[in-house]
Amino acid sequence: MITPIWEGLILGLTLAFLFGFGPALFALIQTSIHRGLWSGFQMAFGIFLSDVTLVTLCLLGALQIINETPENQLVFGVITGIILIIFGIVTFRRKVQIADDSNGEELNTPSPLTYVLKGFFLNFTNPFVWLFWILWVTAFTSNYKGETHSVIILFSTTLLVILATDMLKCFGAYKIKKYVTPRFIQWINWIAGAGLSVFGIFLLIRAVIEFY
Repeated sequence: MITPIWEGLILGLTLAFLFGFGPALFALIQTSIHRGLWSGFQMAFGIFLSDVTLVTLCLLGALQIINETPENQLVFGVITGIILIIFGIVTFRRKVQIADDSNGEELNTPSPLTYVLKGFFLNFTNPFVWLFWILWVTAFTSNYKGETHSVIILFSTTLLVILATDMLKCFGAYKIKKYVTPRFIQWINWIAGAGLSVFGIFLLIRAVIEFY
């Protein structure tokens, strides 16, 4: 019981601070800055619901195909490492532009459901997010040899950690909004991209060493 919780906590923090700098985060920051903290929280909840849906779909598929052969462990480890390296390169090279809609042209406040749905569909319709969750769910389901209970605990912890960190990002953006510039986010992308690539190389090497 304890191991999946700890691994879920570590995975959630890793994903939140190494991978969580995509389009959904930029929308989250903009919403928190220009529409207020509560609106940012609503969008974060929509992103959370989207991640829950995606992880559930991935788990239903992964639990059907994972088996315990060493060859599969090697294949999943190599694929995970390669994709993470690609993710890292894409993140490192990603250009950032945060729109400024604070000119006062539109002052009406949408309903809370609008922000929830915006966060949900912004995240859900991103193919990169689909590929991302397929990667991690397959890797950890394989690692736990399809043990459903442990996998569910691990990813439940992971998703709650990601929700908490998204809310913290909203709070941080709201409090330091004058400092959140495209240049600032670009530096974050560079750091996150480098981190993802290093982590991918580590997983790739570990998979090969454990197999041989």
